[in-house]
Amino acid sequence: MAEIINLRTARKAKARTQAAATAAQNRTLHGRTLAQKRAEETEAEHRERTLDGAKIAE
Repeated sequence: MAEIINLRTARKAKARTQAAATAAQNRTLHGRTLAQKRAEETEAEHRERTLDGAKIAE
């Protein structure tokens, strides 16, 4: 005989695995560590200061 399963439980398990896959994909796309964020901010500040210092005063 076939194994009896609860359809509600199976549906919830499928939704959980799909949500976990979506979360993993979002972590790879949007996830950055605090150190990476701070490094990017300092790089942007450095770039801005460099450009401001190179402006020609009229």
